[in-house]
Amino acid sequence: MPDLTPEEFRRLGHRYVDWVADHRAGIDDLPVRDDVVPGSVRSRFGPEASDGAQPLDALLPLVDDVVASADTRWQHPGFHAFFPANASLTSLLGEILSTGLGAQGMLWSTSPACTEVEQAVTDQLARALGLPEAFTHDGGGGGVIQDSASSAALVALLAALHRRSAATGGPAWRETGVTGTERVYVTAETHSSLAKSARVAGLGERGLRTVPFSPGTRTMDPAALADMLRADTADGLTPVLVCPTVGTTGTGAVDPVRDVARVARPHGAWVHVDAAWAGIAALCPEHRHLVDGVGLADSFCTNAHKWMLTAFDASLMWVRDARSLPAALSITPVFLRDKASDSGAVVDYRDWQVPLGRRFRALKLWAVLHGHGLDGLREHVRGHVRMAADLAERVRTHPGLELAAPPSLGLVCLRTTEGDDATRVLLEHVNASGRALLSHTEIDGRYVIRVAFGSLGTTDRHVDELWALLSGS
Repeated sequence: MPDLTPEEFRRLGHRYVDWVADHRAGIDDLPVRDDVVPGSVRSRFGPEASDGAQPLDALLPLVDDVVASADTRWQHPGFHAFFPANASLTSLLGEILSTGLGAQGMLWSTSPACTEVEQAVTDQLARALGLPEAFTHDGGGGGVIQDSASSAALVALLAALHRRSAATGGPAWRETGVTGTERVYVTAETHSSLAKSARVAGLGERGLRTVPFSPGTRTMDPAALADMLRADTADGLTPVLVCPTVGTTGTGAVDPVRDVARVARPHGAWVHVDAAWAGIAALCPEHRHLVDGVGLADSFCTNAHKWMLTAFDASLMWVRDARSLPAALSITPVFLRDKASDSGAVVDYRDWQVPLGRRFRALKLWAVLHGHGLDGLREHVRGHVRMAADLAERVRTHPGLELAAPPSLGLVCLRTTEGDDATRVLLEHVNASGRALLSHTEIDGRYVIRVAFGSLGTTDRHVDELWALLSGS
């Protein structure tokens, strides 16, 4: 069966774009999350796919019927449950171009534009965030767009394992695998993707070491890390990677990157900074302290698809040494060799990630930079930080509520003064309203409500609505 003709695509494309535009225009009138029972969506499908083709005009009414009433609306202005997923309409225009081109950017030669646009925009963003020039392609390092911060953590760990094995003078890690002595250092607040990376890389749970917090904080204690590194080295273990976090998922805590890196580097450990959520805030000069000390790290990650108006997936990762990821990940069968790659004059991004294939993600990032500019991105971040400060101040003055942790950028953690059961009931009350969706965490064993500001359409009116639900006013 032939594909759509360009004219048929044009006609249908208008309808599909109109559907998205209408959905976004009316999203504030819908509940943040529909009341859905497990299996209800799947039950709408028959056991067998249709043998015959059906008109694409008929698909949108089916989407309305099956999907539109059974969803969690991440783009809703009342969505505060997790860190945001900013699928701006601007970035969707870039996504259309990317998908329409259908480029496969595994090698420079398979799509020179895909590769070099990515190099250009990651260099621009490195400078906009205040990263050292060494993290740019121009400066000997470079950026890459991964699918997620989880993938960034995994490739950082693989590069760290390779570098460490090469430094010992023994067989290369990529030839022999792990020995069982390798260790990765995190805190109890570090994202679970680091634990998963340790599993995937073959270190297992025993390969993960949890560093205590500094007294009175939920941030990594550099002195405790130093003691652990010395003790582990004396016991014949191999420190491979240390992961300080800038903006933890639970409370938004910011580890002291500079002090952690100074402790870790003499032991040969790779320092990977996970700033998946909060790193984007460094676009604002007043939040540039978030990247203090990153110059001492080996890699840095922050997600454009969280707080930078870019549709998922687009996780930005930079490395200090452009050779580090290919050294660990490059496998080059004959069918992938060509003159450009053999010359060493180009970047083949297949060697900077786990999969071979890759999409032209840089186009939607470029669309966002072009359509909003750095000033627009800064305004976006600042608005949410201001809203969080407003909510935190209201909590401070309410007799039945209290802050469970210091506010961090767009994140507020709170609880009732009546204990965990009352806090759970309050969370259920807010989420049942349909006007807002919050999530929870635990701090020192206490149940805590998380409010994460960052959704595209959130305004002061939505803050007022949320406060009315939280305060009972």
